[in-house]
Formats: sequence, structure tokens, C-alpha cells
Amino acid sequence: MKRFFIVLLSITVLSCNQNKKEENKEPEVKENEDAIAVEPDGGIGNGALSITDHFIKSIEKAHKKDKFSQHKAVSFYANIIFNGKEHLDGKITMLTNSSKIRIDKKDDSKLIYDGENVYLCPADANDQGARFDMFTWTYFFGLPYKLSDPGTQWEMQDDRMLNNTKHSTAKLTFEAGTGDAPDDWYVIYADPKTKALQAAAYIVTFGSDGDTSKAEADPHAIQYKEFTTVDDIPFATKWEFYGWTSEKGMTDKLGEATITDITFLEDEGELFDDPENSKIID
Repeated sequence: MKRFFIVLLSITVLSCNQNKKEENKEPEVKENEDAIAVEPDGGIGNGALSITDHFIKSIEKAHKKDKFSQHKAVSFYANIIFNGKEHLDGKITMLTNSSKIRIDKKDDSKLIYDGENVYLCPADANDQGARFDMFTWTYFFGLPYKLSDPGTQWEMQDDRMLNNTKHSTAKLTFEAGTGDAPDDWYVIYADPKTKALQAAAYIVTFGSDGDTSKAEADPHAIQYKEFTTVDDIPFATKWEFYGWTSEKGMTDKLGEATITDITFLEDEGELFDDPENSKIID
């Protein structure tokens, strides 16, 4: 009988010790199924994303790039004011991969990019800044979907303040021969919580013939505001333009744009065909 009580006591002590271990055990932390794995130190090992790739993918995910790309084309109206003057008022239509673009201006002139050439119609319309208009505003609109395009190069930078909040930033540059202005660069600001694109500092080197000193001396920035959703995809309906320096961030306000009537199209039809009574803009 004595031996029975000793055995029973031993079992009870072991059971109590096991329960204490279970109580002190750290709760299991399950990975968020939506989380994007990140590899430290530039992404060396195990195939996880680098910090830079994670930055890009997080923005693309926040802006529903996969869903955006499922549509054939998108159109929107843009009213752009710069330095107190109306720079553009018209309807912009573009394939979601940006390979074709059309701008129908309020004065009834048109700009069409068919994937090879930029056409101005009618041929005697004002062509000042035509090629700049063709590619600049569509790039700003489509920027969240252009971050991993061929020819893009990235460098993570220090956090920067925007609206009194620290934002992750990275610098985007381009390989030689990429697009119309491969010497351009952008500093991309991502929201610390939503990861959405909030702003981008940039320089405009188009037409500089390789001399970027003027553009480098006067960077600008675009800030995206007043987001709305179309087909569950977020779009900024207010753009604000500012001067910008690396030290101060946003400085004087230079202009703004209002974006309305964002509509997806599933058939491009003849929208991007070469128009009659037009000329090619080099």
C-alpha cells in the first residue's frame, strides 16, 4: 500500500510539472497569410524577397495591381493647374500596361500614342509640350503599377516625414535607354500602415539633351490625396505638386490636378488608331 501511494504521488508531481510547463509556454504565433516574407540584408538566402522587393510588392498589393491589370484600358478626366495656369483639361485614355495612350483636350485637339509614334491631331494644333503631356500625366496616374517595369532600378533610403508621419522611401532610377527620359528619378513615399503610394519626388529631364543639371537643381514632388475606389481599386482624385529638397521634403506648392470619372474599358476599338489630319511629334 505504501508503495502504491509513492507511485501515485510521483505521477501527480509529474503531471503538475507538465501543466506548469504548458502554462509558461509562449503562445504560438501564426503567420499572417497575407504577409510578404522578407529576407534581411538584401534578400540573401531561402528565396525570400529583399527589403527593396518587399517595398515594391507592398505598394503594388495596396493598389491592387493584379486586379488593375486584368482590365484592358482605363480612362479619366484630368484638370491640371500649374503655376496658376491651366495646363491641361481633357480626357485621358490608356491601356493599363501604358503601351497606348490617347488624350482628348478641351480645345478638341488630340494626342495619340499607338505604341510607336505620338500623333498630334489636327496637324496644325499647338504642339508645345505635346510629348511631355502624353507621357507625364499617364505615368503619374499609373505609377503604382509601373514600379517593377523592365529597366527600373531601386535603392532604399531613410524614412522621411510627410504629414508629420514617417514614411518609408526608396529611390527609383532607370537603366540607360528606358523610356523617353531615362535620366529621370523618383523618390517614392509609402504609407507606413496601408503601404499605399502617398507621394513621389521627381526630376523632369525630357528635352535636356543629356544635361540634367537644371532638373537636378529643381526637383518637384507630387502628393496623392482624396482616394476613391473603382472596382475596389484605390485611386487618388487630387494631386498636389510642390517643390522638393532632400533635406526639407515638400516646399512651396506649385500646382494641383483634379481627377474625375475614372472608368475601365474592356475593348480599345479604334481609340488608338493613327488619326487623319495629324502629324508625328518627335
